[in-house]
Amino acid sequence: MKLFRHGPVGQEKAGLVDADGVMRDLSSVVPDITPAVLDEAGLARLRAVDAASLPSLSASARLGACVGGVGNVLCIGLNYADHAAEAGLKVPSQPVVFNKHTSSICGPHDDMWLPPGSTRMDWEVELGVVIGTPAWRVSEADALRHVAGYCLVNDGSERSYQMDYEGQWVKGKSYPTHCPLGPWLVTPDEVGDVQSVDLWLDVNGERRQTGNTRTMIFSVAKVVSYLSQFMALQPGDVIPTGTPPGVGLGFKPPVFLNVGDEIRLGSPLLGEQRHKVVAVP
Repeated sequence: MKLFRHGPVGQEKAGLVDADGVMRDLSSVVPDITPAVLDEAGLARLRAVDAASLPSLSASARLGACVGGVGNVLCIGLNYADHAAEAGLKVPSQPVVFNKHTSSICGPHDDMWLPPGSTRMDWEVELGVVIGTPAWRVSEADALRHVAGYCLVNDGSERSYQMDYEGQWVKGKSYPTHCPLGPWLVTPDEVGDVQSVDLWLDVNGERRQTGNTRTMIFSVAKVVSYLSQFMALQPGDVIPTGTPPGVGLGFKPPVFLNVGDEIRLGSPLLGEQRHKVVAVP
């Protein structure tokens, strides 16, 4: 099942992709895709809906982030060994954890803002995990039972804020529009083996990143279990799980984004995002 949200910013409604790939308005069943509908009973109710009976949507409809009411964005850094190498950093012995502020969340085709004076804005295609039921001190064997679904994430990063300023990475990861989610929230039954998901990203039509989750250092199950030892994960929490190699920071010399650049990223299972880099309105 593929769920999504559509409508103007701040007024998004629930949507469902039917078996023929047609986007349908689901708001007569549930008003929005929020933590309240992400547990097993909520998702079962949505699976039972006759999608053909729902109104269809125009292909040009604006899509919002695929889940609303996100409480936390908990990111995993350096989770692909070849990405750690291109960043000149040691492969971690345990997951590297940092936050993105929830105000950085935006839709999968929204513009991404270049911070004023920024010269080191970067891209990162990632698999995102959306928690469906509370997870507190769960085992690795049970961890995936707490997952409502998966989505595509672009972990936008201002590298100067992240690496040159003192303190935590969160400053370089949290600029508004630097966390596009979606287009779809894809349920686990449709994803299948989450450790075999292809990911790619292009900048201005040139392939920059190609990867697969099979090369993660820490699996999705390991990441969810690990985080749950330190915090009680809640429905709607989003976990971007790291990026494969090919980020701008890793080029020699580095290549970063400028106003007018176009980013496309995607996965055969998770859909595609498209963004234009713009000056802050």
